[in-house]
Amino acid sequence: MTAGARGEGPGTAREGGGARAPAPGRARAFAALALLAAVWGYTWVVLKIATRDASPLAISALRGGLGAAALLAFLALTRRPLRPTPFGPTAVYGLLQTVGFTVPQTIAVSLGGVGRTAILAYTMPFWLALLAWPFLGERITGPRWGALALAGAGLWLVAGPLGTRPALASLLGVASGLSWAASTVWVVRTLLRRGHDLLSVTAWQMVWGSAVLAVLTILFPEGVRWTPSLAASLAFLGGANALSWALWVFVLSRLPAVAAGLGSLATPVVGIALAAAQLHEIPSRVELLGMALVVTALLVNALAPAGPRAR
Repeated sequence: MTAGARGEGPGTAREGGGARAPAPGRARAFAALALLAAVWGYTWVVLKIATRDASPLAISALRGGLGAAALLAFLALTRRPLRPTPFGPTAVYGLLQTVGFTVPQTIAVSLGGVGRTAILAYTMPFWLALLAWPFLGERITGPRWGALALAGAGLWLVAGPLGTRPALASLLGVASGLSWAASTVWVVRTLLRRGHDLLSVTAWQMVWGSAVLAVLTILFPEGVRWTPSLAASLAFLGGANALSWALWVFVLSRLPAVAAGLGSLATPVVGIALAAAQLHEIPSRVELLGMALVVTALLVNALAPAGPRAR
């Protein structure tokens, strides 16, 4: 999911402009947003289950390939353009998003807890705020500096002691969020501002990113144990990509971007709750405090007014 492209998608309903959607439409949009948070949240649990039978690299390659196929099929069914978007910018986007975000995320989940990784990956808005200042001309306002400070304190509590296995998982989780933010800046600068369809861009970056992952999997083969659990996990991961994007575009067409963005922040919380229920991963009190600080910082960041654009 490319969170930074939320307000750039087709049919986005923005606050302060245009007619509001009728109440029934908004109710359906909030229901879709709740389903979306459940799908995205459970994806973290499924990743953990899948890595029991295959390496993180193999899981990333299979997940990306299946997701790209599902999303291309969705484009065809909805009669959206199937023509590939510009290769160079889209390929770089695929390296940053499908490779740079997915691989560290999956390794982090295999090494550490689902909840910790989900929270750390969702620090993306803070890295995005820092990158958007020099590259998109969006300055950081006072409330967002406070959010960054809260997030820093939360990260310090969530990450394990240096030199430990949890610490490596934490670093990889943060790296995935940083790559996610970089991919968002890149796609906004090179593709979305030029009018390319968000879903088409997403589908084709997954195609090129998955091709790179397939080559890496061939060069560095690791065992894959084909089990019913792995097959079910891959089916979910592939289908969840197309379903989540369909839900996201539906939500953006009926809700203001800020409301949609706030709703998506439920994703890591859902991931923590489902990991506790199914995998019995119970965060420590210190980790819970750190996670609470990060979620609070995310809310402050989302509600803070946008910074002024530099010329």
